[in-house]
Amino acid sequence: MNALVKPDYVKCLEACQECLIDCQVCLAKMAGKDSMNDCPYCCVQCIEVLCASIGLMAADSKFSKEQCELSAKVCEYCAEQCEAHDHEHCKKCAESCRKCAEACRAMVA
Repeated sequence: MNALVKPDYVKCLEACQECLIDCQVCLAKMAGKDSMNDCPYCCVQCIEVLCASIGLMAADSKFSKEQCELSAKVCEYCAEQCEAHDHEHCKKCAESCRKCAEACRAMVA
């Protein structure tokens, strides 16, 4: 991780980046597939909120913690939606979302 990034943010940034990628993969693989819930729409929301969190942490914004709190909520929602599917990419996305939510909450604490 970049030496200029605040050490407190490192674990959260890494979890956000991994989750962002897994949500993008899930979104791409769900394109054109039927869904009984908000997947893949939840992935779109997760991608957006994580991009904002990553940007604010990188800028050492005073709003980083508030943004990460929102990210945790959106990640939990996305995890609930994706884990309801049997697709491997959905399961991976849900797992990453749970880890990211945990890292975001730890940073906020």
